Formats: sequence, structure tokens, C-alpha cells
Amino acid sequence: MSTLKELDKVQAFKELTDAQLESLQKYCVKEEFNRGDCLFKEADAADHLWIVTDGRVDLRFELPGNRPTSDENTISSFVADDDKKRILGWSCFVPPFKMMLSAYCITRTCSVLKIPKKDMLALFDHDPLMGYRVLSYLIRVVGFRFQQFQEELARHKGHDIMHSW
Repeated sequence: MSTLKELDKVQAFKELTDAQLESLQKYCVKEEFNRGDCLFKEADAADHLWIVTDGRVDLRFELPGNRPTSDENTISSFVADDDKKRILGWSCFVPPFKMMLSAYCITRTCSVLKIPKKDMLALFDHDPLMGYRVLSYLIRVVGFRFQQFQEELARHKGHDIMHSW
């Protein structure tokens, strides 16, 4: 599948014109990972927007002392067919521009598109409407993820309260 068709399937880019998609496509880099591979680590510089195009990627927090991470440390999973859960790395647009969690390939293989932040920002400077449309969607993604995090925290706190009686 061509990168243009992959971009056209991403909800964040649905309102973009063909010309805008083509300008974005120029900067896309496709990468493949195998099960257990780390895509990026917590505290790495957030220099790219990541789009899961195939497979599943888990976001996890790292354990102190370089202990290996596991499914128990998974905060959220990302799959290609879920628009709200296929974009990673929105931290590239928010100070301190660091990854807040680590990402791991969970399926046999996974594919991602990486788009450099600096190139996206240059496109947005040149075409502010494009920037507005993409960043407006990303704000909704951040809100959705924050709500998910709150629900997960409430679920864990409730579990802890119930089991401490």
C-alpha cells in the first residue's frame, strides 16, 4: 500500500486536500518492527509523529533499575484499525518534547509511519489551515487519552480500595 493511501486512512488527515497529503507524504518514513522490539523509550526526544499502520504497539512505563518491562506495565495499546489509538508521539508538539512512555511491538510484526516534527511544523507554517486541522484532531486525541487514563486510574484505585478491606 502506498504511503498516500495510508495517510488518507488516518483520521487526523481526513480533512486535508490531496495536495496537502502529498506534501506530507514527502516526509513520511516507514519502519517495520518485530515482536518485542522497542520503538522508542520513555524520556527519548519526541522528534516524530508516529502512525501505526499495521500490527499492535503497547505503551508502557519503564521499571526502575533497568528491570525488563512486561504486559503488566502496559498503559495503552495502539492498532492500525482504531483511529483514536493509532497515533503516537503527540509529545513532539508539547514541551518538554520528550516521550512520556515507551512503545513496544506486540504482534509478530508491526509497521509505522514516522513524520519528523520539524518538517510538519514547516508545512504548517506554510499552510496554517493544514496545521489547524491536524493539531485540532491531535488535541481531541490528547483529551481522549487523558479520559482513558482517568478511567484506568479510577479502576485501579477502586480495585485497591475493595481489596484493602
